[in-house]
Amino acid sequence: MESPAVSIIVPVYNVKPYLEKCLSSIRFQTCRDFEVLLVDDGSTDGSADICRSYVALDSRFRLLTQANAGASAARNLGMSKAAGRYLQFVDGDDWLPTDSVEILLHTAESTGADLTVAHFYRVAGERCAARGHIRDERVMTRTEYADYMVKAPANFYYGVMWNKLYRRAIVEANHLECPADVAWCEDFLFNLDYIACCRLIAAVPRPVYYYRKREGSLVSTQATLRKTIQTKRLTFNEYKDFYQQLDLYERRKVRVYRYLISSAVDGSVGPLGRSLSLPPKEKPPVRRKEKKQD
Repeated sequence: MESPAVSIIVPVYNVKPYLEKCLSSIRFQTCRDFEVLLVDDGSTDGSADICRSYVALDSRFRLLTQANAGASAARNLGMSKAAGRYLQFVDGDDWLPTDSVEILLHTAESTGADLTVAHFYRVAGERCAARGHIRDERVMTRTEYADYMVKAPANFYYGVMWNKLYRRAIVEANHLECPADVAWCEDFLFNLDYIACCRLIAAVPRPVYYYRKREGSLVSTQATLRKTIQTKRLTFNEYKDFYQQLDLYERRKVRVYRYLISSAVDGSVGPLGRSLSLPPKEKPPVRRKEKKQD
């Protein structure tokens, strides 16, 4: 059987009121060359039953289950079972425009990009607004991309996985995975590792995702103080190390520190979290899977 172009990975945890809309939006994409890996993370509200109904309805849907371990572990399980050339991520309480896969896949294939990034819709109650900063479609090297995005590292170009298309071969060749041992920022940390392995990055000024802002979602879950401090320190070191690897840190360090300080002063929440003013200590290891021995 020929492998699909895209593997869509959906972590599912107690999102029953939203899951039908999510899965239906995936099923009826204009581009049909994909598989869907539903990863039930120990749901207790009947979400798994909805997943099973889609598996029975459409052969492109598969269900994977695990004891509750968090979104990162669910994504890692999905990536380990994926067969597509590309990886796309969708949260179970969000949904896709009908041309999402088509836009991302066409851009990746036509440009040769290792990472494709697009705009999105932010939905809060009855309000829905498009979000995005890059106005023109463009292809950048990883250094150009990092240099451009240092202006606003907290935004969705770094901070989330769901508005992007990743090349699976890069994930596998570099043994990349989502960090399962941090309180939040796992998307941001994964993206830093992934971008460091990229050659070309394409930006598309078209929305490919509906992000539902709601209390109780993965990104609004509160962490313990200790984990928050550990995550801030880890993220600071990773962010600084990323720019050092690209030989951009000395030239851009004022912007790096300016963002960290402004986050501490105004209490804004981004991938780096609140009040990230701790000094860096030892350089943390890159989160890669152990390479299996033949």
